[in-house]
Amino acid sequence: MATDRLIRLFTDENRVRVFAAVALGAGTPAEIARAAGVPAKETALALLKLREQGAVRVVKATDGDEAGGDSRLVVAYDLFRQSARADREEATQAAGNPGSGDESTDQLLRTFVRDGRLVRLPAQWTRKKRVLQHIAEQTFEPGVEYPERTVNEKLRAWCEDGDTDHVTLRRYLVDLQHLRRSEGIYRRVA
Repeated sequence: MATDRLIRLFTDENRVRVFAAVALGAGTPAEIARAAGVPAKETALALLKLREQGAVRVVKATDGDEAGGDSRLVVAYDLFRQSARADREEATQAAGNPGSGDESTDQLLRTFVRDGRLVRLPAQWTRKKRVLQHIAEQTFEPGVEYPERTVNEKLRAWCEDGDTDHVTLRRYLVDLQHLRRSEGIYRRVA
């Protein structure tokens, strides 16, 4: 995972202290060493490693360019955002949900479905239908018959710690014809 590399970067106490000093606004090696309480030589080594790994970067104090003049060290927040995004995508793929390939649908699912649980149903009907379709596709195999008790158990798992109950979810799936019900037996429409 992308964060593993960052975690290893922060296993050294001096690096953590130096990074914290940069995050709190110290921008020159002298300021950083003073704020971190780390000797200058060790500060330089920590800064070297932090820059190599992309956790801090040099910017020009006046306009943000990395060239010449009054340059300062700053935290490279984009690295942390990218690592979090990469970890999220990796976790989604590991969970057997590689995504729809449609960025708007994937964003919608990230908003309303977390860790295989439905956080809540969207208020907007078109979004609600997309989330419900996802739940049907992830939960039920096409053509397989499921007794109501099994359907309830499977849907309860989606509703755990969420705002929606399994009965409401089941009703929506039937109303939208993702599931067909006949004499207490449910079948997902192919």
